[in-house]
Amino acid sequence: MVFGLFFGSVGIIRAVGKNRLYQRTATQQPILQSTMEEEILTEEETENWQEGWVKYQGEIYTYNEEILTFLIMGIDKQRDVEEVAQGTDGGQADALFLLVLNPKDKSIKVVGINRNTMTDVDIYDDQGEYVSTVKAQIAIQHGFGNGMEESCGYQRKAVGNLFYQLPIHGYAAINMSAVATINDAVGGVDVIVPADLDGLNEDFVEGNRLHLMGENAFWYVKYRDTNVFGSADMRLERQKTYLNGFIEAAKQAVHKDLSVVIDLYQAVKPWMVTDVSLDEAAYLAPILADYRFTGDDFYMLPGKTVMGDQYEEFYPDEDAMFGMILDIFYEKVQ
Repeated sequence: MVFGLFFGSVGIIRAVGKNRLYQRTATQQPILQSTMEEEILTEEETENWQEGWVKYQGEIYTYNEEILTFLIMGIDKQRDVEEVAQGTDGGQADALFLLVLNPKDKSIKVVGINRNTMTDVDIYDDQGEYVSTVKAQIAIQHGFGNGMEESCGYQRKAVGNLFYQLPIHGYAAINMSAVATINDAVGGVDVIVPADLDGLNEDFVEGNRLHLMGENAFWYVKYRDTNVFGSADMRLERQKTYLNGFIEAAKQAVHKDLSVVIDLYQAVKPWMVTDVSLDEAAYLAPILADYRFTGDDFYMLPGKTVMGDQYEEFYPDEDAMFGMILDIFYEKVQ
């Protein structure tokens, strides 16, 4: 009876968490143009057309409303999270990823977003008042606000707008100082180094297979040489290899013990700002264990890096990005 009550209460907690996550964006979906310029609707398609449908390369798509999307931000700060004065001290989002869970095919997908992606960024003054919107690197958006929920809200809006008003069900902004704790909580992460990191660590040599623990994981994820053109691109590629390994390690850890997710949630709290509650995390834990994830499920925002007047600028390939969004967040209408 005691075990029945325990598992019953866990089931209730997970059900509450699930409902909260889906209710956040229950009426939202991306705003994509219904057809590309070269697409023509047939008479039958015109008669049966529904709001929100998209025609692309001869196929019709509809948004998958069962998908859950989370924004993961790595904030360039090496201390506990704390509220800061209004201005630009909130910390830049040096790592930006969308974590996408699809219950229909039980898949996990990840989208890596270059920190230098040029997009609409809202500017605020020292009193927190909106000033204007400019084209700038997306990573700076988190710097505005109070470094807590306000800054996360600004960054969430910027990413959602970049992806055509994509619904984002939750976020987690984690200071980089938490990397070692997160890494070691899943028993370390296996990676293959994609390129040499000169002078950082003698083991960080292209092609080396490493099992990262502690500070090595921190530097592997964070380091870049800003004097080298394209360093953000190279770091993002390295972060991709790390996340591939981390998700696999986390899946194995959760298979052994579901409480790992809850323990990790509690351990990282001093370095994290999130709107994902404990009951929502409890709902997500078994999903992490059961859903499939392979290297093919990791997408990089397509585009090109160029040198701007002062800093590197990454410009998305709009056509390729449109197709990627349909591939991940939509499904074909039969």
